[in-house]
Amino acid sequence: MDNLLAARALMGVSFVFHIIYATLGIGLPLLMMLAEGLALKTGDESWHRMARRWVLPAGVVFAIGAVSGTILSFELGLLWPRFMAFSGAMIGLAFSMEGFAFFTEAIFLSLYFYGERRLSRRVLFLCTIPLTLAAAISAIFVISANGWMNSPDGFRIVNGSPSDVLPLRAFANQAWPHEALHGTLAAYVATSFAVAGYYAASVLKGRNTAEAKNALVLSLSVAAVTAPLMLVTGDWAADSVAKFQKAKLAAMEAHFKTSAAAPLVIGGWPDPATGTVRYALRIPKLLSILAEDDPTAVVQGLDAFPQGTTPDPRLVHPFFDLMVGSFLVMAIGLGWFWWLRWRSKGVPDQPRLLKYLIFASPFGILALESGWLVTEFGRQPWAVQGYLRTSQAVTPNGGVVILFTTFGIVYICLTAGMLRLLLRHHGRPGAGGEGVGHV
Repeated sequence: MDNLLAARALMGVSFVFHIIYATLGIGLPLLMMLAEGLALKTGDESWHRMARRWVLPAGVVFAIGAVSGTILSFELGLLWPRFMAFSGAMIGLAFSMEGFAFFTEAIFLSLYFYGERRLSRRVLFLCTIPLTLAAAISAIFVISANGWMNSPDGFRIVNGSPSDVLPLRAFANQAWPHEALHGTLAAYVATSFAVAGYYAASVLKGRNTAEAKNALVLSLSVAAVTAPLMLVTGDWAADSVAKFQKAKLAAMEAHFKTSAAAPLVIGGWPDPATGTVRYALRIPKLLSILAEDDPTAVVQGLDAFPQGTTPDPRLVHPFFDLMVGSFLVMAIGLGWFWWLRWRSKGVPDQPRLLKYLIFASPFGILALESGWLVTEFGRQPWAVQGYLRTSQAVTPNGGVVILFTTFGIVYICLTAGMLRLLLRHHGRPGAGGEGVGHV
């Protein structure tokens, strides 16, 4: 494994694990806020107990996410020093603002965690509002840096180096709004399905059925609101890619040859040697309609760009299909649950539905991971689109393979420990604490 491949693999593994922690760290505070709000509105103590059950998982993923985020920041400096030298002035504002959001989140999470016997219910609920906002804003700020890598702005090149940097313009780059909104909504959907899968298993086993059914309704209510919004922001993102990142679009759709009335390619395996996609389903003219709102429009293929400057469709196209397919798996479960809920006027507990929700529970995370891989593989061979190649950004120093092995073991241990702690915690009666505070 050469230096470049080892560095990319290490960053990839780090992000794959970090996304899991960050996703739950964004989604759980929203569920806690809603549960505490329902407890205040209805006077039903079960909603408060439910929120308290989630506070330890939220604290655990917050702590582990902080560790993995710190590792990633070190990896940026150690593995990609030339990237940091080139882009530091443009993405520094995003990381600085993320730090403020992170500490705000830590403060209000601590208040909520330790304030059970000291704060009133209303104050506890109020603590969850900035906690939820800070968790989302933290992700939104970080995504600005990734958006800038895809659509660099706010500088000009003078003698081969960035000059006349405008940090705010770099921060508010063209790709940032749709990436940030789509990614945050995806985190809410992914967390909702993960929680729904856990409580579907509880209902199926006959454990704590009343609370589990309430949790199912709450989590799938969040998914019912955020999933349609994901479709809207996903369409926005696709339009942006079609206009500003045409090579990425061609790789996503495995569109090798520039053509009019381009078909949409679903599934299959791209073969760059022959410029074909084997075993694929093709829908005539649909790519032209989606990209240009015209069934006869010309859509640029990978052949429209200089050789060596385009992504590999063998990486981008399958992950794009996996992202879309994962969303469809969740949509089926969501529609099924709410249809039965409407018909029965109660919380559906049919075993077939519950088993499907358990099956669908990891697909939110899978969709997020796939979407991130589409974004990253779709930018290659560039670290900064059009300006700095990944091969130019990597460290010239050796030893990356050793780091890859070491951190791979660290992430596996962190994740295994997190899962063991969370599952043991939820297996205990009354986990999360009891008591009424007062202020």
